[in-house]
Amino acid sequence: MASPSSEHTLNERAQRLLKVLVERYIRDGEPVGSRYLAKESGLDLSPASIRNILAEIEDMGFIRSPHTSAGRVPTVQGYRFFVDTLLTVKPLEAREVLSLRDSMVIEDEFNPQAIIDNASNLLSAVTRMAGVIMLPRREHVGIRHIEFLPLSENRILAILVFQDNKVQNRVMHANRKYTQAELQQAANYLNAHFVGKDLPAVRQQLLADMNHAHDNVNELMGAAVQLAERVIKAEDKEDYIIAGQANLIDFKELSSNAERLRAIFDAFTSKRDILHLLDQAITADGVQIFIGDEAGYQVLDECSIVTTPYEVNNQVVGVLGVIGPTRMAYDRVIPIVDMTAKLLGVALNFRD
Repeated sequence: MASPSSEHTLNERAQRLLKVLVERYIRDGEPVGSRYLAKESGLDLSPASIRNILAEIEDMGFIRSPHTSAGRVPTVQGYRFFVDTLLTVKPLEAREVLSLRDSMVIEDEFNPQAIIDNASNLLSAVTRMAGVIMLPRREHVGIRHIEFLPLSENRILAILVFQDNKVQNRVMHANRKYTQAELQQAANYLNAHFVGKDLPAVRQQLLADMNHAHDNVNELMGAAVQLAERVIKAEDKEDYIIAGQANLIDFKELSSNAERLRAIFDAFTSKRDILHLLDQAITADGVQIFIGDEAGYQVLDECSIVTTPYEVNNQVVGVLGVIGPTRMAYDRVIPIVDMTAKLLGVALNFRD
């Protein structure tokens, strides 16, 4: 967010010039000169007066002058002020919403993976940038069935069947050795009492029940609580899918530096840094925007990421977004990301 001091130091004329400059640079990708701003800003000022105001804006860090041009381009700070203070985002028109919805429909039987694949491709196609979607976190999807199998060295294999019919295996490291009978007893208890609830809800309910349980069932509940907790903490290799990375080649500020572009593609492949960003965004309230070095990863310094969480059955289960250059049409991308998240949540309503 822009700091209060920034808002106070940019007067109305300076804000108007910055808005016109950023909008022009987003559209054309070329440094913007004072002559254009004098003509298009609607301010009754001479080019010389415009240059003086631009010099002040530059001193504040909102714009900079490339060495190869007399014009100016926005900085990360300038984009941030533009997005937080000057940007007007209009809702998508009804026909655009219908088009997005129709493009996400899967004709075959309910297939969550196909729906998510379709949504990522849709984000990419509509924005002409890279569309990314974190796959639904399994712990937020209701359980249909659970089994435990003993492995060597106090390890346990948990076989989870979720209400979206997806099966997931998680290997847990227990603090003691459980017998097959103990594991079966704990699984029977969980299956009998907690079908339809997600893993955190199972653990919370078990802890509450233990406080009111009789001594003869405390041991069973204790085992169930420990196993449920370890299932939640067990490594989940689910991550995210991305579509349209090649679209970034079309932006010269990214493609002009082959080494930087290769590093960005490597980040997409390794997934670690991108996934960390999505993890941060999953707790955000609505749309979140990382501009340039705000992401905290040098490889993404020339990129912006627009994200928003998506919900299934009124629970946040993942994040989706668009990755592109800092010179992206934020007024267009923000409502597309927001609406796609809503439509994806509706399409993924898990069925019993």
